[in-house]
Amino acid sequence: MERQVILREIIDSIKSLKKDIRKKYRAEVVGIFGSFVRGEEKEGSDIDLLVEFSADADLFDFVGLSIFLEERLGRKVDVVPRDTVRAELREIILEEAVPV
Repeated sequence: MERQVILREIIDSIKSLKKDIRKKYRAEVVGIFGSFVRGEEKEGSDIDLLVEFSADADLFDFVGLSIFLEERLGRKVDVVPRDTVRAELREIILEEAVPV
């Protein structure tokens, strides 16, 4: 039960930041995947987020979003742009991802 509570808190936090994420970083968080979704997270686990950046987003948006989310969530965040996911991993990640 605790795992679901932690995952729900992360999702709710990200949802509350969606407007800022869109405006400041030209991005949309698509979903959360990885150890938190599978219930395998440990104390030092990062949060894996699948993100869709707009066509005009740049490296500053990517890095800025990572820092912004880490500060707000209090944990290391791995921002994974959806269009950079290798084909052999895409299906696995998309099946596992919990929408945000």
